[in-house]
Amino acid sequence: MGKSLIQQRRGKGTPTFRTPSHRFRGAVKYLPLNLTKEKTLVGKVVEIMHDPGRTAPVAKVVFEEGLEKLILAPEGLLVGDEIAIGPNAPIKAGNTLPLALIPEGTYVYNIEAVPGDGGKYVRAGGTYALVVAREADKVIIQLPSGELKHFKPHCRATIGVVAGGGRLEKPFVKAGKKYYAMKAKNRYWPKVRGVAMNAVNHPFGGGNHQHPGRPTTTAKNTPPGRKVGHIAARRTGVRK
Repeated sequence: MGKSLIQQRRGKGTPTFRTPSHRFRGAVKYLPLNLTKEKTLVGKVVEIMHDPGRTAPVAKVVFEEGLEKLILAPEGLLVGDEIAIGPNAPIKAGNTLPLALIPEGTYVYNIEAVPGDGGKYVRAGGTYALVVAREADKVIIQLPSGELKHFKPHCRATIGVVAGGGRLEKPFVKAGKKYYAMKAKNRYWPKVRGVAMNAVNHPFGGGNHQHPGRPTTTAKNTPPGRKVGHIAARRTGVRK
Protein backbone atom coordinates (compact mmCIF):
# COMPACT_ATOMS: atom_id res chain seq x y z
CA MET A 1 0.00 0.00 0.00
CA GLY A 2 1.38 3.39 -0.98
CA LYS A 3 1.80 6.50 1.10
CA SER A 4 -0.92 9.11 1.40
CA LEU A 5 -0.56 12.02 -1.01
CA ILE A 6 0.92 15.32 0.13
CA GLN A 7 -2.51 16.93 -0.37
CA GLN A 8 -4.03 14.42 2.04
CA ARG A 9 -1.33 14.96 4.67
CA ARG A 10 -1.62 18.75 4.45
CA GLY A 11 -5.39 18.62 4.66
CA LYS A 12 -5.30 17.02 8.10
CA GLY A 13 -3.97 20.27 9.57
CA THR A 14 -1.15 18.72 11.60
CA PRO A 15 1.62 20.92 13.08
CA THR A 16 3.98 19.71 10.34
CA PHE A 17 2.22 21.88 7.78
CA ARG A 18 0.71 24.56 10.01
CA THR A 19 2.35 27.99 10.18
CA PRO A 20 3.59 28.34 13.79
CA SER A 21 2.10 31.28 15.66
CA HIS A 22 5.43 32.32 17.22
CA ARG A 23 6.71 33.37 13.79
CA PHE A 24 4.19 36.23 13.69
CA ARG A 25 4.68 39.54 15.48
CA GLY A 26 1.06 39.39 16.55
CA ALA A 27 -2.50 39.54 15.28
CA VAL A 28 -3.10 42.26 12.69
CA LYS A 29 -6.75 43.19 13.13
CA TYR A 30 -8.74 46.40 13.39
CA LEU A 31 -9.83 47.77 16.74
CA PRO A 32 -13.24 46.46 17.91
CA LEU A 33 -16.12 48.01 15.99
CA ASN A 34 -17.75 49.50 19.10
CA LEU A 35 -14.65 51.68 19.72
CA THR A 36 -14.58 53.27 16.27
CA LYS A 37 -18.21 53.16 15.09
CA GLU A 38 -19.15 56.62 16.41
CA LYS A 39 -15.82 58.34 17.06
CA THR A 40 -12.46 58.53 15.31
CA LEU A 41 -9.31 57.41 17.10
CA VAL A 42 -5.93 58.91 16.20
CA GLY A 43 -2.69 57.03 16.77
CA LYS A 44 1.02 57.54 16.21
CA VAL A 45 3.35 55.10 14.47
CA VAL A 46 6.17 54.27 16.90
CA GLU A 47 7.86 51.38 15.05
CA ILE A 48 7.84 49.60 11.69
CA MET A 49 8.90 45.95 11.96
CA HIS A 50 9.72 43.03 9.70
CA ASP A 51 7.31 40.14 10.25
CA PRO A 52 8.81 36.75 9.31
CA GLY A 53 5.39 35.13 9.03
CA ARG A 54 4.02 37.72 6.55
CA THR A 55 4.89 39.13 3.16
CA ALA A 56 4.41 42.71 4.38
CA PRO A 57 5.93 44.76 7.24
CA VAL A 58 3.79 45.67 10.23
CA ALA A 59 3.65 48.97 12.11
CA LYS A 60 3.09 49.42 15.83
CA VAL A 61 0.61 52.22 16.52
CA VAL A 62 -0.11 53.79 19.92
CA PHE A 63 -3.51 55.49 20.20
CA GLU A 64 -4.61 58.37 22.44
CA GLU A 65 -6.29 56.08 24.94
CA GLY A 66 -3.06 54.13 25.44
CA LEU A 67 -4.12 51.29 23.13
CA GLU A 68 -1.36 49.57 21.18
CA LYS A 69 -2.16 47.91 17.88
CA LEU A 70 -0.31 46.28 14.99
CA ILE A 71 -1.40 47.31 11.49
CA LEU A 72 -0.30 46.31 8.01
CA ALA A 73 1.99 49.13 6.92
CA PRO A 74 1.02 50.90 3.68
CA GLU A 75 3.58 52.20 1.21
CA GLY A 76 5.02 55.55 2.35
CA LEU A 77 4.28 55.15 6.06
CA LEU A 78 7.02 56.52 8.35
CA VAL A 79 7.74 56.37 12.06
CA GLY A 80 6.08 59.39 13.67
CA ASP A 81 3.19 59.56 11.20
CA GLU A 82 -0.36 59.77 12.54
CA ILE A 83 -3.13 57.45 11.39
CA ALA A 84 -6.85 57.65 12.11
CA ILE A 85 -9.51 54.96 12.43
CA GLY A 86 -13.16 55.95 12.30
CA PRO A 87 -15.89 57.61 10.24
CA ASN A 88 -14.29 61.08 10.36
CA ALA A 89 -10.79 60.01 9.32
CA PRO A 90 -9.39 61.93 6.32
CA ILE A 91 -8.81 60.14 3.01
CA LYS A 92 -5.10 59.47 3.49
CA ALA A 93 -2.86 56.40 3.17
CA GLY A 94 -2.95 54.37 6.38
CA ASN A 95 -6.32 55.65 7.61
CA THR A 96 -9.20 53.22 8.11
CA LEU A 97 -12.82 54.04 7.27
CA PRO A 98 -16.07 52.23 6.42
CA LEU A 99 -16.30 51.45 2.70
CA ALA A 100 -19.41 53.64 2.41
CA LEU A 101 -17.26 56.71 3.14
CA ILE A 102 -14.37 55.94 0.76
CA PRO A 103 -14.63 57.61 -2.69
CA GLU A 104 -14.71 55.64 -5.92
CA GLY A 105 -11.31 55.10 -7.50
CA THR A 106 -9.48 54.84 -4.16
CA TYR A 107 -6.93 52.09 -3.49
CA VAL A 108 -7.75 50.09 -0.33
CA TYR A 109 -6.53 46.96 1.44
CA ASN A 110 -7.29 44.75 4.47
CA ILE A 111 -11.03 44.72 3.75
CA GLU A 112 -13.46 43.19 6.23
CA ALA A 113 -15.67 40.36 4.96
CA VAL A 114 -18.21 41.08 7.72
CA PRO A 115 -18.32 44.34 9.72
CA GLY A 116 -16.15 43.90 12.81
CA ASP A 117 -14.12 40.82 11.78
CA GLY A 118 -10.83 42.77 11.71
CA GLY A 119 -9.95 42.47 8.03
CA LYS A 120 -9.77 39.44 5.73
CA TYR A 121 -9.18 40.48 2.10
CA VAL A 122 -6.09 41.99 0.35
CA ARG A 123 -3.37 41.63 2.99
CA ALA A 124 -0.32 40.39 1.03
CA GLY A 125 2.64 42.67 0.39
CA GLY A 126 2.21 44.99 -2.60
CA THR A 127 -1.48 44.22 -3.13
CA TYR A 128 -4.40 46.63 -3.33
CA ALA A 129 -8.07 46.67 -4.28
CA LEU A 130 -10.06 49.38 -6.03
CA VAL A 131 -13.36 50.93 -4.95
CA VAL A 132 -15.43 50.72 -8.14
CA ALA A 133 -18.91 51.86 -7.10
CA ARG A 134 -20.97 52.67 -4.02
CA GLU A 135 -24.66 51.95 -3.63
CA ALA A 136 -27.11 52.21 -0.75
CA ASP A 137 -26.80 48.59 0.35
CA LYS A 138 -23.42 47.51 -1.06
CA VAL A 139 -19.99 48.66 -2.22
CA ILE A 140 -18.39 47.06 -5.27
CA ILE A 141 -14.66 46.35 -4.96
CA GLN A 142 -12.26 45.12 -7.63
CA LEU A 143 -9.91 42.62 -5.97
CA PRO A 144 -6.28 42.09 -7.09
CA SER A 145 -7.41 39.08 -9.14
CA GLY A 146 -9.70 41.37 -11.16
CA GLU A 147 -12.86 39.88 -9.63
CA LEU A 148 -15.63 42.30 -8.66
CA LYS A 149 -17.00 41.58 -5.20
CA HIS A 150 -19.83 43.16 -3.18
CA PHE A 151 -19.20 44.21 0.42
CA LYS A 152 -21.50 45.67 3.04
CA PRO A 153 -21.12 49.46 3.39
CA HIS A 154 -20.10 49.19 7.07
CA CYS A 155 -17.14 46.90 6.32
CA ARG A 156 -13.90 48.74 7.08
CA ALA A 157 -10.85 49.05 4.84
CA THR A 158 -7.52 50.87 4.97
CA ILE A 159 -6.55 53.37 2.29
CA GLY A 160 -3.38 52.78 0.29
CA VAL A 161 -1.23 49.94 -1.02
CA VAL A 162 0.28 47.28 1.25
CA ALA A 163 4.04 47.83 1.66
CA GLY A 164 6.58 45.22 0.60
CA GLY A 165 5.54 45.09 -3.04
CA GLY A 166 9.05 44.84 -4.45
CA ARG A 167 9.83 41.49 -2.85
CA LEU A 168 9.19 39.52 -6.05
CA GLU A 169 11.45 41.67 -8.24
CA LYS A 170 14.70 40.23 -6.83
CA PRO A 171 15.33 36.58 -7.74
CA PHE A 172 16.26 34.04 -5.07
CA VAL A 173 19.37 33.02 -7.14
CA LYS A 174 20.09 29.89 -5.09
CA ALA A 175 18.09 27.15 -3.43
CA GLY A 176 19.38 27.97 0.07
CA LYS A 177 17.69 31.39 0.07
CA LYS A 178 14.42 29.84 -1.06
CA TYR A 179 14.72 27.18 1.65
CA TYR A 180 14.86 29.72 4.47
CA ALA A 181 12.09 31.85 2.94
CA MET A 182 9.77 28.84 2.83
CA LYS A 183 10.83 27.64 6.27
CA ALA A 184 9.81 30.94 7.87
CA LYS A 185 6.22 30.34 6.77
CA ASN A 186 6.38 26.53 7.21
CA ARG A 187 5.57 26.02 3.54
CA TYR A 188 6.01 22.62 1.91
CA TRP A 189 9.16 22.96 -0.23
CA PRO A 190 10.71 21.67 -2.43
CA LYS A 191 7.69 20.28 -4.26
CA VAL A 192 8.23 16.96 -6.02
CA ARG A 193 6.34 16.49 -9.28
CA GLY A 194 3.78 13.72 -9.31
CA VAL A 195 5.17 12.23 -12.55
CA ALA A 196 8.57 11.86 -10.86
CA MET A 197 7.13 9.64 -8.09
CA ASN A 198 6.52 5.91 -7.97
CA ALA A 199 3.11 4.55 -8.93
CA VAL A 200 2.30 3.72 -5.30
CA ASN A 201 2.88 7.33 -4.19
CA HIS A 202 0.90 9.29 -6.78
CA PRO A 203 -1.72 8.66 -9.49
CA PHE A 204 0.65 10.20 -12.08
CA GLY A 205 3.68 8.19 -10.94
CA GLY A 206 5.46 5.20 -12.47
CA GLY A 207 6.19 4.24 -16.05
CA ASN A 208 9.30 4.38 -18.19
CA HIS A 209 8.66 8.02 -19.11
CA GLN A 210 7.54 10.94 -16.99
CA HIS A 211 3.96 11.52 -18.11
CA PRO A 212 0.61 11.34 -16.26
CA GLY A 213 -0.69 8.39 -18.26
CA ARG A 214 -4.31 9.43 -17.69
CA PRO A 215 -6.50 12.56 -17.87
CA THR A 216 -5.23 15.29 -15.53
CA THR A 217 -8.68 16.82 -14.96
CA THR A 218 -10.62 15.47 -11.97
CA ALA A 219 -14.11 16.10 -10.64
CA LYS A 220 -14.96 17.87 -7.39
CA ASN A 221 -16.35 14.69 -5.81
CA THR A 222 -13.27 12.60 -6.63
CA PRO A 223 -11.91 10.70 -3.58
CA PRO A 224 -8.83 12.25 -1.91
CA GLY A 225 -6.46 9.55 -3.14
CA ARG A 226 -7.14 10.45 -6.76
CA LYS A 227 -7.84 14.18 -6.46
CA VAL A 228 -4.77 15.57 -8.26
CA GLY A 229 -4.18 17.68 -11.35
CA HIS A 230 -6.75 20.22 -12.53
CA ILE A 231 -9.50 20.05 -9.90
CA ALA A 232 -12.97 20.68 -11.38
CA ALA A 233 -11.49 22.68 -14.28
CA ARG A 234 -14.03 24.60 -16.34
CA ARG A 235 -11.79 24.23 -19.40
CA THR A 236 -8.33 22.95 -20.29
CA GLY A 237 -5.90 23.29 -23.18
CA VAL A 238 -4.65 26.30 -25.09
CA ARG A 239 -7.14 29.15 -25.15
CA LYS A 240 -8.30 29.83 -28.72
